[in-house]
Amino acid sequence: MSVLVTGGAGYIGAHMLLALKDAGEDAVALDNLSTGAQWLAPSDVPFIEADVGDEAALAKVFRDHNIGEVIHFAGSIVVSESIRHPLDYYENNTAKTMTLLRACVAAGVKRFIFSSTASVYGTPERVPISEQAPIRSISPYGASMSMSERILQDAAAAHDISYVTLRYFNVAGADPKGRAGEIGKPTHLIKAAAQIALGHRKEKLKIYGNDYQTPDGTAIRDYVHVSDLAQAHLAALGRLRGDGSSITLNCGYGRGSSVYEVIEAFRRVTGEALEYEIAPRRAGDPAQLIADNAAIRTILDWRPRYDDIDFIVQTAMDWERHVAKKQGTAA
Repeated sequence: MSVLVTGGAGYIGAHMLLALKDAGEDAVALDNLSTGAQWLAPSDVPFIEADVGDEAALAKVFRDHNIGEVIHFAGSIVVSESIRHPLDYYENNTAKTMTLLRACVAAGVKRFIFSSTASVYGTPERVPISEQAPIRSISPYGASMSMSERILQDAAAAHDISYVTLRYFNVAGADPKGRAGEIGKPTHLIKAAAQIALGHRKEKLKIYGNDYQTPDGTAIRDYVHVSDLAQAHLAALGRLRGDGSSITLNCGYGRGSSVYEVIEAFRRVTGEALEYEIAPRRAGDPAQLIADNAAIRTILDWRPRYDDIDFIVQTAMDWERHVAKKQGTAA
C-alpha cells in the first residue's frame, strides 16, 4: 500500500515525500500545481496532477495506487491573503478537505494525517500555547483550518478513521541536502529576508509592527525547520500504524525568535547587516505564537535535529542560491 501526499509539489509536501523516501516508504504525490512545482517532488515518486477537490480524480488515484494512508498538505496558507479572499480559503481548505475525506471513506482509508496550523488559536491568552488553549481564530485562514479539524474529527468518529492533526507553527528553512525548499513569491519573513540578503530583491525588509507587547516590540514566532516538521509527520504515521488513538498535537520548538532576532541571525550567517524599514501591523498577526511542545515530544517521541535559528537561516540562504542558479539569475 502507498501513502498519498496531497500538495506533494509544494514546500512542505515535497519535504514529506523526501522523508518517506528516505524511510523506504512507497508514496504518491498529488498536486494541482497552482503554487507548487513538479520538479520539487522526488522524480522517482509517482506524481498525479489533479486537484484535491476533484472527487473523480481522487477515486482513480486511490484505486490505481492502492492508497492506504493520506497525509494532507494541499491548501492555502497566507493569513493576509485569506483576509482579502476569505471565500477562496473556505473553498480550498475546508470544502476540499471534505471532498478528500469523502474519497477516503469511499476507498476504505483508515489512517489520515492533517496538516493544521497554530493560527487556529488566534491571539492566545497564554504563551507557550498548549493544545487545550481555546480555538479563537482571527483570520479566515485559521478559521478554515479549525473547521477542517472539526470535520475530520466527526468523519473519523463516524467512519472508523484514525488521525493525527499537527498544528504547526512557523515553518522555515530547506532540506539540508538541497533537494527541496520554498519557491514562489515570499510570504514569510525568513524567505523574504534570504532573497533580500542575496540581492535577489532590491528592497528593504519590511517589519510589520514594532510596537507589540514583546521585549523588543516586534512579533515573536516559533520557527520550526521544515525537515523536522516532516519527521513529525513520519512519527505520526508510525503512531497510527501502531493502533494509536487519534490525537491533535502542536509542532514547534517551544521557544520563539522576534523579527529583530531573526534579522540578527542573518547578520551572523552572512556577516552583513540586513536593511529594514518599519511598516504598519498586518491584520491577523498576534504578538506571540510559541508552542507548548511537551505532548508531541512525549507521545510521538519527536526529537528535532535542527532547532537552531542560524541553521534555519543558513539552509534558507543555501536554497535561494540553488534556485537562483537553476533559474540562471544572480546568486
